[in-house]
Amino acid sequence: MADKKVNLKDASAKEAKAKDAALESAVTGIKREFGEGALMRLGDKGTVKVEAIPTGALALDLALGIGGVPRGRIVEIFGPESSGKTTLVNHIIAQAQALGGVCAFIDTEHAIDPVYARAIGVDTDELLISQPDYGEQALQIADRLIASAAVDVVAIDSVAALTPKAELDGQIGDTTVGLQARLMSQALRKLAGSLNRTKTVCLFTNQIREKVGVQFGSPETQPGGRALKFYSSQRLDIRRIETLKDGTEAVGNRVRVKVVKNKVAAPFRQAEFDIEYGVGISREGGLLDFGMEQDLVQKSGSFFSYGETRLGQGRNNAKQFLADNPELALEIEGKVRRALGIDGEEPAPEATAAGAGGIESPLAEAQAQAA
Repeated sequence: MADKKVNLKDASAKEAKAKDAALESAVTGIKREFGEGALMRLGDKGTVKVEAIPTGALALDLALGIGGVPRGRIVEIFGPESSGKTTLVNHIIAQAQALGGVCAFIDTEHAIDPVYARAIGVDTDELLISQPDYGEQALQIADRLIASAAVDVVAIDSVAALTPKAELDGQIGDTTVGLQARLMSQALRKLAGSLNRTKTVCLFTNQIREKVGVQFGSPETQPGGRALKFYSSQRLDIRRIETLKDGTEAVGNRVRVKVVKNKVAAPFRQAEFDIEYGVGISREGGLLDFGMEQDLVQKSGSFFSYGETRLGQGRNNAKQFLADNPELALEIEGKVRRALGIDGEEPAPEATAAGAGGIESPLAEAQAQAA
């Protein structure tokens, strides 16, 4: 009986060894035919960590869970008109350029404002821009850029303006049911694989539409069909919640971003930050918010103070004081980062100088906080 058990164990060991050898042979053959990285174990070094590009808003970087938008993935940013979609895209482009990346902007709406983009911090001299005539052309350009593996960010603004060629060639009033949805579905099947191989971030902005006859639940939907919802690793819903005023004059908006989908970290987190007209996302506003949250900045009545330093009366004056005193802003940012568990070096003074115009310094260490 004992001999029989030993024989069974030996047979089992031989079978397992044969399976391992067969698997190793199959893996080697696949890698030889399709290239290194075609097949790997999920726990292998380099396959788990998700690299990210900062968004320019510290609150949003934290809400996204990995320090920004993930490389090699599709991200959809949608919301009502004038909610800050293109502003957020421009900030992501500026951050990618600050990290040495190459970026492309496909302007299907034909509405890019280079002066505003430059004020945000985008290097417009190095930014690749295309204003395609129709949707197929826009997506083919995006596909070529992504396949080159030389571009870090490709932004398409917006999905709603990706008009199929058949619709342009037809007459106004012609029925073109499902053309745009089919176009997006076909394009995203191609783009998804290329993005993962090249580590390019593909940003899509999208508008809001309303479904007719909805009595229960939200009637809101987005153009372009369901494909973009499925292929997106992150979906960001951005809304204005307040108008920022200096006296009676409107100077910006307070916006809330809800992460309605997140494949790389926990979803449904929210972030709030200021967007100033002509400037972009307010870095100083974020420092005040997190400074008060971490008891680094005190507010007494309408006065803001940091230790013994009086920052000013009113939020706008306090933000301006920080913009005029970059060293103090650096000090507060360093303490905020440590309090939030974002370890690492404090941002360079050059990044802070750009940040006075709405650019937040790159969150290099925040990228290490993969979910």
